[in-house]
Amino acid sequence: MEIREAKNTEIEEVIRIERECFPIEEAAKEEDIRKRFQAFKENFIVAVIDNKVVGFINGCTTDIPKLPDDLYHDISLHKPDGLYQTVFGLDVLPDYRRKGVAGQLLNYLIKISKERGKSGIVLTCKNHLIKYYEKFGFIHQGISDSSHGGAKWNDMLLLFDEKQIKS
Repeated sequence: MEIREAKNTEIEEVIRIERECFPIEEAAKEEDIRKRFQAFKENFIVAVIDNKVVGFINGCTTDIPKLPDDLYHDISLHKPDGLYQTVFGLDVLPDYRRKGVAGQLLNYLIKISKERGKSGIVLTCKNHLIKYYEKFGFIHQGISDSSHGGAKWNDMLLLFDEKQIKS
């Protein structure tokens, strides 16, 4: 498996995977994915097996350790030098789940976020994924204010320097 930044030629695969992995209410629209890719391509990481994109992780960077819904739709809020990497989605095709693909994508994002001098990573997840993200060091911050897709979300935060105070 190869984990790396997405290539321009792979955007169609990323869009297809997003549609397959999320309910229509929660999936990013094609137009939003294209705008995000133009604004922060360096934050689109793909997993490739046998020359096939089987998953990806993406998100913008921000100065606050939260993931408000506005960040999903307004690329002008992306701060290239922001302190926190966000995760908008961690998508793996069904046939490749439970094989470590998601974990490798997340570990790669953690690694490059540290290398880029970020303070941490923020994401939201559903209840059944809290324990999964905690295995990577994320701390459950409580129920999120997010109403993205009409679902209930949980705020999760991974700080790279344990001395940092939770916000």
